[in-house]
Parts: sequence; structure tokens; C-alpha cells
Amino acid sequence: MVAVVDEMRTVLKPWGREVIFAETDQYVGKLIFISAGHRLSRQYHRLKDETILVQVGELELELSCKGASRVLRMLPSETQHIAAGVVHRMTPITDVELVEVSTPQLDDVVRLADDYGREGTSGA
Repeated sequence: MVAVVDEMRTVLKPWGREVIFAETDQYVGKLIFISAGHRLSRQYHRLKDETILVQVGELELELSCKGASRVLRMLPSETQHIAAGVVHRMTPITDVELVEVSTPQLDDVVRLADDYGREGTSGA
């Protein structure tokens, strides 16, 4: 049986908010709003696989895998796939709105560094 979100739900974050607009046992769709002057954790996922699409604003995306690192400057209409195991961090240059489509493991977060004291936690 497939569980589906009947209504959108908003999850407040210290850097902005997420609006979950679709959630099934196979995928999750989110709108993510990141305020300039903040950034997400440097993190990776053990299982979660995600793709982001920048809708509004300018985003710096740090990616690191198997010793190779790079920083992408992303603008509206640009996408990036982030596979499980890839260390990543999003830092907005301006206020950013993006779409994230991922596998359903919402609590699969391993934080390596966090500006809000959440290192090593999952969930929040």
C-alpha cells in the first residue's frame, strides 16, 4: 500500500523551511526555502538519493566524494543530482527557493558540520 500526503506540510528549519508537497513509499517532493546569510549542514545520506532544481536565487553547492571536491554556483533552472554517500552543503548567495525530489528516507542525515549545533544527528 502506498502512503500519500493529502496536504502539504511545512517543516521549519533554522535556515528557512521545507514544504513537503508529495510523500510516498517511493519518493518525496519538497520546496525548500533557504535564507541568505544561512547555510545547511555539511552532510551526507547513507541511502537517500536526491535531485535539486533551483527555482529562484543563486546557490553555492559544495560536493565531495572519494577525495574529490568541487563547488558549483547554481542559478535558476539548473539541476544537480546528489547520490547517496556524496558529502554536500548548500549555501545561498541570495534567498533561494528550490525543488528537491528524493527517495523517501527523510531521517537519513549524517551531519559532519552544522552552524546550529546539530552535528551527528538525524531528523531535525
